[in-house]
Amino acid sequence: MINARNTTSRSKKIEILDLGMQAYKKSWNFQKSLLKKRSNNEINDTLIFVEHEPVYTLGKNANENHILQNYPEDIKTFHIERGGDVTYHGPGQLVGYPIIDLRDYKKSISWYMRTLEQIIIDTLSEFNIQSDRKNGLTGVWYKNEKIAALGVRVSKWITMHGFSLNINPDLNYYKSIIPCGIFEYGVTSMSKILNEDIDKESVKSTLKIKFLDQFKNNHLASK
Repeated sequence: MINARNTTSRSKKIEILDLGMQAYKKSWNFQKSLLKKRSNNEINDTLIFVEHEPVYTLGKNANENHILQNYPEDIKTFHIERGGDVTYHGPGQLVGYPIIDLRDYKKSISWYMRTLEQIIIDTLSEFNIQSDRKNGLTGVWYKNEKIAALGVRVSKWITMHGFSLNINPDLNYYKSIIPCGIFEYGVTSMSKILNEDIDKESVKSTLKIKFLDQFKNNHLASK
């Protein structure tokens, strides 16, 4: 349950909502409703965890040709308001949608993106996966393969959309797109790297801790 906060003060509390498996469109509409509430100071900052049915999403400047002709006919596509190109969401992937007021932290989209990347890098490190960034590219990488994608929208310094971390998805779905419009690199997952099944709840729990630590430590009220 989301707790309303006092509109005369800004709380450091971040709510965590785990939606489990939920249809993409339903969670997209839910994000927009929370964005409006956060804009009106009716709720605290919120991190949504969710898992989707197989879908392709295209950012506002995406190239539709990056969905290839061989894509499965039964998979839905959505044109959405985040930045970035085409990406895939599906079972076995942890998706996080932070609804965060950056005015309480730092009014910088680049700082926010690098912070999300660092949270994922720190999470993967706990599972003995040494990941990193690539110069000029958004996301988190294991060698030359992307393991986590980021795409956000910021409205009046409040964020929506967010990140997806590949735990054990069916990577064959990526064969029908040019992920994030990047031709030269591939896509991987935690289970592929470690050659074993990964407990999604353990990853979620670890990422939650890393997320809360990063944002609570950078909240202006704590400085």
